Amino acid sequence: MKKKLPFVFSNFAMTADGKIAFAGGKFTPFGSKRDLEHLYELRATADAVMCGARTVETTGTILGNGGEKFRKLRLKHRLAEFPLRVIVTGSGSINPTANIFKKRFSKIIVLTTARISKANLKELLAVADEVKVCGKMEINFPAALRWLREKWKVKRLLCEGGGELHSAMIRAGLVDELHLTVCPKIFGGRNAPTIAGGAGFSRLADAARFKLKSANPIDDELFTVFSRRKTA
Repeated sequence: MKKKLPFVFSNFAMTADGKIAFAGGKFTPFGSKRDLEHLYELRATADAVMCGARTVETTGTILGNGGEKFRKLRLKHRLAEFPLRVIVTGSGSINPTANIFKKRFSKIIVLTTARISKANLKELLAVADEVKVCGKMEINFPAALRWLREKWKVKRLLCEGGGELHSAMIRAGLVDELHLTVCPKIFGGRNAPTIAGGAGFSRLADAARFKLKSANPIDDELFTVFSRRKTA
């Protein structure tokens, strides 16, 4: 019998031309106040929130609950006041002085690989609650998610990027639901990141397939939800 995985849902705001940041990875918030509220509403349904190391560093996020309104919403959903925070870094090179490590309101888990150096491991063990090696060269996401479910009781996991982490999760068939806010802006730039960077697929037959569940226009933004199509 296969061990259960968490339900994984992801959330992104993207421009009308499909970008989530400017070329070079520079991030400037571009969604509306309503989109930010939507982010915290989704966090309020998650046991854990996961981000890649570069996203954590460039955005300065602390993966909090959004304040009192959303703390109460989490309690209404019978969840802890704050989500478990999961950082993904294959090389283990995240800066131990990153903003997220300075806020100790909930536990921080770092997922990494055997590529992590002894020096980086020592630094992360000093600032994170646990560092879990999940693979030799690349993170074994199915195994990592099973571990999160078994040890940390994570039933609902929210992935907030960046694009390369999200791409790896999609390629592994682990993203069950996608929340995508389309914003009325165009960034351009052939190297500007999208919601699925990394290696990607090379054939249409292999492409990840989703189906539209809902599309809700609010002012000039479109809030959409897609669910993963199950393979035969």
